Amino acid sequence: VQLQASGGGFVQAGGSLRISCEVSGRTFSRGAMGWFRQAPGKEREFVAAIRGDANMKYYSDSVKGRFTLSRDNAKNTVYLQMNSLKPEDTAVYYCAARSIWHIYYYNPSNYDYWGQGTQVTVSS
Repeated sequence: VQLQASGGGFVQAGGSLRISCEVSGRTFSRGAMGWFRQAPGKEREFVAAIRGDANMKYYSDSVKGRFTLSRDNAKNTVYLQMNSLKPEDTAVYYCAARSIWHIYYYNPSNYDYWGQGTQVTVSS
């Protein structure tokens, strides 16, 4: 199983980026796909997750209303559309997956598979 994250980059505050996570080797249609981020000197934090068996989406308070998670089952890819970006959104963004939904979806320790991360930098 491989998760390949891509699409990060450099953007000015107020701008937008879309990052992608392509999954190969299996599908997680009954489980969870999540996005986490980690800034220098900080712990990895939850950003968003989608529950595959119910197509429900969850967001952290810090990104709610600005970020939108979506998935393309045909491409086995999840996307994170990030709008109204702020300098505090600067971090390495990681996608993650687990086979079965977990109620503590916001805890990175509950995910079994991780992508390599993609850097998002927002300038002020």
